[in-house]
Amino acid sequence: MDDGGGTGPVGEDQDRAPAQEALPPPEVIDGFMRFVPLLEAWYRRAPEEMPRELAEVFDRNRLTGRHGSVLSQLVHGQEPTVGELSSRLGVRLSTVSELVGDLAYAGLVTRRKDPANRRRVLVALSAEYRPLMERFAASRAAPLLRVLDRLTPEARQGFAEGLRAWAEEVTPSDR
Repeated sequence: MDDGGGTGPVGEDQDRAPAQEALPPPEVIDGFMRFVPLLEAWYRRAPEEMPRELAEVFDRNRLTGRHGSVLSQLVHGQEPTVGELSSRLGVRLSTVSELVGDLAYAGLVTRRKDPANRRRVLVALSAEYRPLMERFAASRAAPLLRVLDRLTPEARQGFAEGLRAWAEEVTPSDR
């Protein structure tokens, strides 16, 4: 029997509380974590940087940043399904379905049956709001594009791999 000192065989300490997470070392805080609040502030500024007409649609329909994240997945003219959006955004299918419904009601997206599989619904930006969304997406992407231009191909690949790994680590697995 384990005495709580952690010396018992693997599996015998299941009733104990999990070990406390360790604080990150100073080089992780200084080299990485100190930038997270700056990026969070940049994301928070998105509503202020929206074209006026788009901001009015968001206000009138009480749309949020979560709705904006759906729109950003549509700006390149792709027509993903609600399921594909759910996977891309790391959000439950029911949540994405509700967000898409709100966006369709606001006139920002259209939905149509997939001709290859009539049970699936494809989502696209509406023609009316496409130019506004493209302009907004381009202005929001400009800082990242400037950074990517300064990086070597190897550094770009490392940057992308790091972001992907971090996103996967913080995305709940029970979506």
